[in-house]
Amino acid sequence: MTRKRPERKRDLAGLLGEDVGPLRKRNGTTAAVPGTVSLPVTALRPGRHQPRRQFDQAALEALAASLRTEGVLQPLLVRPVEGGHEIVAGERRWRAAELAGLTEVPVLVRELDDRQARAAALIENLQRQDLNVIDEIDGKLGLVAVTLGLEQEAVPGRLMQLLHEAPSKDQAELEALFAPLGESWQSFAKNKLRILNWPPQVVEALRAGLPRTLAALIVSAPEEHHASLIAQAQGGATRAELRAAVDALARQPRRATNRAAMVAKRLASRRFMAGLSPEDQKALDRWLAKMPAFLENEAQDD
Repeated sequence: MTRKRPERKRDLAGLLGEDVGPLRKRNGTTAAVPGTVSLPVTALRPGRHQPRRQFDQAALEALAASLRTEGVLQPLLVRPVEGGHEIVAGERRWRAAELAGLTEVPVLVRELDDRQARAAALIENLQRQDLNVIDEIDGKLGLVAVTLGLEQEAVPGRLMQLLHEAPSKDQAELEALFAPLGESWQSFAKNKLRILNWPPQVVEALRAGLPRTLAALIVSAPEEHHASLIAQAQGGATRAELRAAVDALARQPRRATNRAAMVAKRLASRRFMAGLSPEDQKALDRWLAKMPAFLENEAQDD
């Protein structure tokens, strides 16, 4: 059975077949993009397909300050839904407009199905540089899912398969999809997908805004130190300072508890004990004779 391919669109203009860029300025006045209308801020609701999970409050405040003087220069993309309109692209501007006290915002109203709305929301967010790496990865997985007609959970496995397959239609579609996103699909599959397998604590820190370069240093350290290293990074530590902290941890001797566990494991191994030479056995006996009394009592109780 042949999969039905969704029509591929590379950007918002391609998706909608028109200009959805900033409102044009003419002689110091704002000229609306054709088809733009104004809707009350209260008549809009966040989109269900919004890939961005974090909205930096300081950045929203800064945008709100700009909107108070300049107004909203780029219309929001919305679609009609029961009870009002759903934001497809531009939720940041909508939130900032609320903070700025604006009562209306310019919008482009379009009839979009769920697939089109999802693609438009993903593309709009991926074209912004402040998207954290985890939301970026999730967004690109969503775009691949739409393009190849897959469930998003199946995308990582399919991408890894495609890395080892002969050139195909799927690969050609991925190359066209990723071309405007600033990286190849091969680089995404090889270098970014693995980030989702990092320890959950580090992944959550990335989602909260921890730079990927710092996170990569942190995951190179033993996991029991991740929390303290994340705290240092979030407290303003530079990459050089964090590297020095990780290097210092690497130079630390192994904890006594780890050494004790290793010794206990060796002594409990029949193969290890049977392989000792007579000289090693005598040395071990002398070492055991110096065992602290509390350990000897525990051994006898066992």
